[in-house]
Amino acid sequence: MCAEGAATFRHRPPGPSFAQRVVTIAPGASHPYDEQEWRDALVAVEEGELVVECRAGGRRAFGTGAVLWFVGLDVVTLHNVSTTRSTVLVAVSRRRPPAVQDPPPP
Repeated sequence: MCAEGAATFRHRPPGPSFAQRVVTIAPGASHPYDEQEWRDALVAVEEGELVVECRAGGRRAFGTGAVLWFVGLDVVTLHNVSTTRSTVLVAVSRRRPPAVQDPPPP
């Protein structure tokens, strides 16, 4: 459950132009960062706390209700430092149109 007034995407289905996915990080676990997985996504921390680790070794914690944009950051790993509670992230991004194929040669 999100704190009063906190941002949440989970219970609000996105419009047809958007895709939504949920990523759950188990207590004490880490999720390797893959730029393609998070491209063009606004990410809400729906439950728990997320610790973002960057390549230079810096870490920053974000609690329930935080909204993040990973583009341009040198993220390497997403951590859940809790030993009892999962971290739930909801990512919303624009749907990509199907690839346009070249017309067949004449």
